[in-house]
Amino acid sequence: MYETTVSVAFVAQHYLTVPDPGPEGVPHSHRYEVELTFSGPELNEYDYLVDIDDAEATLSALADRYRDELLNDHPEFEGTNPSVERFARVIFEAVTERVGDETVTGLGVTVREDDVASGAYEASV
Repeated sequence: MYETTVSVAFVAQHYLTVPDPGPEGVPHSHRYEVELTFSGPELNEYDYLVDIDDAEATLSALADRYRDELLNDHPEFEGTNPSVERFARVIFEAVTERVGDETVTGLGVTVREDDVASGAYEASV
């Protein structure tokens, strides 16, 4: 199985919406690092699994969407708790809509929060 990984870092804000979230229930900032790992059993005619430029451009656009923003204000988080795990799933869904190389059969998204915690989502595409 081949894998190609790209990553980006940015700062965004959120607050948790679970019962009794403590200090996490007040808007606060995190430094997020988002890592995309594309996987597949074969390479394309140019010996690539995924076009890295396309993957980086997609990830950069997503970082720009959330950079210095309150995640809770975005429609994709409406009615949900904007946890690091939920954030990974939101990014997974956005990336699979935009990066469609035929050789990619799986995508893993890891979101690191302040080098302390991380959440991930992985599935076939």
